[in-house]
Amino acid sequence: MKYSKLIVMLIVIMNALFAVSILYVFLKTSSEPAVLVGAWFAWTTGELWALSKIKCSEKKGKVKENA
Repeated sequence: MKYSKLIVMLIVIMNALFAVSILYVFLKTSSEPAVLVGAWFAWTTGELWALSKIKCSEKKGKVKENA
């Protein structure tokens, strides 16, 4: 339980740092790295989605064991 909360918190922090760094790059170059932004947020969203599926399957397994 604690491990998954750590992962979620880490991904949120990494997304915030990534957004700030992209804004800095845009300020300096006047060019947005759109493909990089899309790939980054697709990856972090996929990681969070996979983690949620794991947690849901664990909860379903515990319910079946108790029944």
